Amino acid sequence: MSKFETTQGGQIDLSLAAEWTANYRRENAANEGLVGDTKAHFFGRDIIQQILDQENCAGITMCHALDETGAKKLILVGTTEDGVSMEDGIIADFARPCPPSCASGALLNGLD
Repeated sequence: MSKFETTQGGQIDLSLAAEWTANYRRENAANEGLVGDTKAHFFGRDIIQQILDQENCAGITMCHALDETGAKKLILVGTTEDGVSMEDGIIADFARPCPPSCASGALLNGLD
């Protein structure tokens, strides 16, 4: 298994991010207005830092999930450099979903 590096990930241009988020909204247009119509999740700095501060944590894995009502969730779990999910550590949810709590920025979340 390849190493999970702390440097994994990088910046992308706003135009590419806007294109990809628009693709997602277009592919999921049938869900518009339904419980599963989540476009984004907001996690505060504190919970992200708590996960990263765990011993041997190299980064965060974000797992797509559905709760019992069908609402989309994003579960965060620390991951070691060896690619092991730190399931005995902090596992996060309770993000603020969009909608209804959308940050401003029409290019990424499709708000006009």
